[in-house]
Amino acid sequence: MTNGQIQLPDANGVLRAYTPRTEPLPLTSGAPFTSRTVYSAAHVVADPYADTTPDSPAAVDWDATLAFRRHLWSHGLGVAEAMDTAQRGMGLDWAGAAELIRRSSAEAKAVGGLIACGVGTDQLSVTEVGYPYSLDEVRAAYEEQLALVEESGSRAILMASRALAAIAKGPEDYLEVYGHLLRQAAEPVVLHWLGPMFDPALEGYWGSTDLDAATSTFLEVIAAHPDKVDGIKVSLLDAQREIDLRRKLPDGVRCYTGDDFNYPELIAGDDQGFSHALLGIFDPLGPLAAEAVRVLDTGDTGGFRELLDPTVELSRHLFQTPTRFYKTGVVFLAWLAGHQEHFTMVGGLQSSRSLPHFARAYELADGLGLFPDPALAAARMKNLLSLYGVNQ
Repeated sequence: MTNGQIQLPDANGVLRAYTPRTEPLPLTSGAPFTSRTVYSAAHVVADPYADTTPDSPAAVDWDATLAFRRHLWSHGLGVAEAMDTAQRGMGLDWAGAAELIRRSSAEAKAVGGLIACGVGTDQLSVTEVGYPYSLDEVRAAYEEQLALVEESGSRAILMASRALAAIAKGPEDYLEVYGHLLRQAAEPVVLHWLGPMFDPALEGYWGSTDLDAATSTFLEVIAAHPDKVDGIKVSLLDAQREIDLRRKLPDGVRCYTGDDFNYPELIAGDDQGFSHALLGIFDPLGPLAAEAVRVLDTGDTGGFRELLDPTVELSRHLFQTPTRFYKTGVVFLAWLAGHQEHFTMVGGLQSSRSLPHFARAYELADGLGLFPDPALAAARMKNLLSLYGVNQ
């Protein structure tokens, strides 16, 4: 084998030679964005030495977790905190999320970073009989989390609730719960519509499995309280539906794309508008995404697309079905990039993707020049391969 090459398994388990990149993409931090508001949903770094099990409360390495947020802020990105990218509901419980919100909000204040935090109802855990709660209990759970986020000084993102999805009898229940929360919110919030491809428990959110009917309810909530809605975050992986939805928003209400399949075209926009961004894929793409947005700030849409379009193949790979396991690829790339010293996840989620999946993620990310130290990434990839019995 040629010196420096790595043997990577393909989807069929066949080994082939890959020559790693030798230089990273030359990217630097820069001025704040002017044309778009951009948040990266950020992952948490587990404590690899904690004596835990997959169903134990999360053990978080707070220093490494906050260091990664400083990395994102240094490139001008906002941080969307305690969202599904942080394994909310997939390893990180409400107690852990609350501590994450407190610490990250304080860090954002210290460095002048933009932050928004997820507000949900994950205090209400599923039982043997499902979610035995009332609408009042769901509302109270939301209220508790909203109060914490507001006290921290961060913007609130009202996340979709598994408990509400389970017990709501129709659109009227969503209108009641969200209407109450928006009336009492101290500042405008972001409403988050997370599709069932990210969380199967959210099937039929907004009171219907018919997406047109669900969209009507969603818009009704916004229309009743436009002054309390900063924007909406849409994660349905349907570009045309997002475009149609953003064209129906009241003036002043933003659309933050959460479409990890079609984000370049949605952020670039058209002659009738554009989407801002709140994306999990911007966790590994942070510096490159920031560079692209700064190009867009100059009015160079073509240059923006030239930088960001090639990243879509990597994003679609990480977010392939089962989509909810995309977090595993995100943390894997953070390890290869040197943002953390291990590939361990809360809840043991590092086992949720296959070796061929990791191999392809490495190859695509390396090809994009995402690794600040390509030699370090290659060495760590070789270490992982050796654990699976692939000798180099």
